Amino acid sequence: MVVVASLTVGGALHGGVAASDPDDEIRARLKPFGDVCRVGQDCGGLEGGAGAGVSAPAVAAAATGLSGQQIYDQFCFACHNTGVGEAPLFGSLEQWQPFIDQGMPQMLAVSLTGRGLMPPKGTCVTCSEDEMQAAIQYMVDSAQ
Repeated sequence: MVVVASLTVGGALHGGVAASDPDDEIRARLKPFGDVCRVGQDCGGLEGGAGAGVSAPAVAAAATGLSGQQIYDQFCFACHNTGVGEAPLFGSLEQWQPFIDQGMPQMLAVSLTGRGLMPPKGTCVTCSEDEMQAAIQYMVDSAQ
């Protein structure tokens, strides 16, 4: 029985079936999952997937048209529902009033550039200024 197993293994390795190169297998596993396409780049060269043949500006434009509530529900709620990083709580006039007193232009400027733990545009990197303003207005309206 041992002799048969040895012949089978030996036959598979030396009988014309090439063993795969472990380095090739590792490279295949470490191959990046996708590609990054930035605004201004022609992304038509992407192979397969939803991004094939689509330019970066078109991908960025796909995010436009979201309502303030949709922006909030997708990107803002995590911090503004819990107060993470001193974010004013959704619905709290007491916490929003100092920002409301500064006016929408100032609130929009802060939302676009970030402040404290809030990164620029919060977590909605593809949001336009209009979308950011709509999200702020939605939060302000909830507090009044």
